[in-house]
Amino acid sequence: MAAALDTGTLPRSLLVEVARRAIAASRSSGDDAETRARAEATRFSGLRSRRVINATGVLLHTNLGRAQVAADAAAAGEISAAHASPLEFDLATGARGDRGAYAHALLTSLTGAEAALAVNNTAGALLLALAALTGDRSVIVSRGELIEIGGSFRLPELMAASGARLVEVGTTNRTRLKDYRRALDGSVGAILKVHPSNYRIEGFTDAASYAELGALAAGHGIPLVADVGSGLLDGRVPWLDGPPPAWLAEEPAVRQTLVDGASVVLFSGDKLLGGPQAGIAVGKAGVVDAMRSHPVARAVRIAGPSLDTLAVTLEMYAAGRGGEIPFWAMASLPDDVLHARCSDVLDTADLDGTIITGRSLPGAGTVPGKGIPGPMILIAGDVESMWRSLLEESTPIVGRRDERGLIVDLRAVSSDDDSIVAAGLASACR
Repeated sequence: MAAALDTGTLPRSLLVEVARRAIAASRSSGDDAETRARAEATRFSGLRSRRVINATGVLLHTNLGRAQVAADAAAAGEISAAHASPLEFDLATGARGDRGAYAHALLTSLTGAEAALAVNNTAGALLLALAALTGDRSVIVSRGELIEIGGSFRLPELMAASGARLVEVGTTNRTRLKDYRRALDGSVGAILKVHPSNYRIEGFTDAASYAELGALAAGHGIPLVADVGSGLLDGRVPWLDGPPPAWLAEEPAVRQTLVDGASVVLFSGDKLLGGPQAGIAVGKAGVVDAMRSHPVARAVRIAGPSLDTLAVTLEMYAAGRGGEIPFWAMASLPDDVLHARCSDVLDTADLDGTIITGRSLPGAGTVPGKGIPGPMILIAGDVESMWRSLLEESTPIVGRRDERGLIVDLRAVSSDDDSIVAAGLASACR
């Protein structure tokens, strides 16, 4: 039966297992075994890695891989994945080298930090920071910053896994400097400030600033650990022309948080930085060195290809080419360019769609409640049918379902793919 399934390139061993499970299940349920096996094989085929087109308008779509890295950065990762590379070898001396030394040097030059360390993701960086800097001592955190993010990841649980003891201060909406000060005693190993990047509390609120907490921590000889989340390197956004975009107004930036007195700043490589999945720590040399030498550092070590991809992404910022990084290129697309592309797609597809003004989202839990205004395509009709038909294209197209119809946002779509989108719409929306 497995050989009869139209399953493309799925391995025979997997098809055999699918067939066995389908037969076993059909004996108890009475369902047709072949139908069940075909459905399961089709599901597995859809789980294989392949290129899709993100027309959702969510630039950093967690379910679609988050940041698209620059072509040069991707090529660097491919080289080190397919060939030997000087990952921990110093070609200048012929001796063993420091893993990630080049990327770390770029990070310190871009942020003004004394030292840097890249690990596998931001949760890993936070786990490492807490384990290395606090041990089983207490860590003070505002109640308004006890976050839960996608996948039911909860900050208190990660803190417990590190061995640190959580001390909650303040309330959900108001935590003042005096709340932190009152909690300070000989058992406290660090103050932790976490940017709630995937939600926003508005109204009757108050929060101690990074500068206030930096001074308080320094006065008591303990580190301030700042998890700023999204990886905005510099609040001035010097890689884009003009002033910083309005949608970034409340986003903490790495360089400015260090200036405000954070001992170490933690952030993501695959959000606003526009690189591969990574967790990055920059800060005082003694703090980062303690993290680097802790046993947990080995458990959260970043892979070589990711490290090389990250390094080339950082090179682009250092060379003044940050605006070419896909996320920033998408976010800064002019309205007239997007409008013309939307019009061309509708003309090519020969559809009576409408070009509306909507908001693209940065995504991946960054700048909640904010959006990037611009033109996008709205097609009225059977939304569910059109949306699912686009997923079945040879190059799947992921649009956005809306009560008004199907929305196709080209902001995160390469202009080279507009013809594919047009063909998909012509097929799915008539």
